Amino acid sequence: MSAIRLFFALWPSPPLAASLAGWAEQARLTCGGRTMRTETLHLTLAFLGPVDTALADELAAATPEHRLAPGEVAMERYGVFGRQRILWAGPAETPAGLQAAHDELWRWLGGYGLAPPPQPFRPHVTLLRNIVHPHPPEETPAPLPWRYDRMVLVASESLTGGSRYRMVAQSRPLGG
Repeated sequence: MSAIRLFFALWPSPPLAASLAGWAEQARLTCGGRTMRTETLHLTLAFLGPVDTALADELAAATPEHRLAPGEVAMERYGVFGRQRILWAGPAETPAGLQAAHDELWRWLGGYGLAPPPQPFRPHVTLLRNIVHPHPPEETPAPLPWRYDRMVLVASESLTGGSRYRMVAQSRPLGG
């Protein structure tokens, strides 16, 4: 039985991804580290980890019908996961709508026998890995509003020097 590493995420538009990449370049001047590729920037809603291919196929088939209520989250601050040596961008507080979307997604995934992680949801976009200095820049660029109306199911394949992401399925917008 083979497995596929999966996660559900919000995927930024190309202009938003480019703006987030600018945040990463600004932060790298202070923190050092490896900048994430612009095309891989995302906000994880649910990391599933290795999933049996049969379940992965079921999730891919069901994802278009699992609708995500539209909402907005502002990328307005830098943060650091010190132990993992990651610098990220995220909201000052988790918007209620995004928290509700996360919780509903895990309720739905529970029907497939999947359980949420024990730690609380902290929406963020990883910008830098292997940072040298564990303190984010004092100055943050202007907030970036992120309107969302769908989520994507993504397969992650580990490669030398990073990961490659492949979109497997995406939900349809409400009313779409």
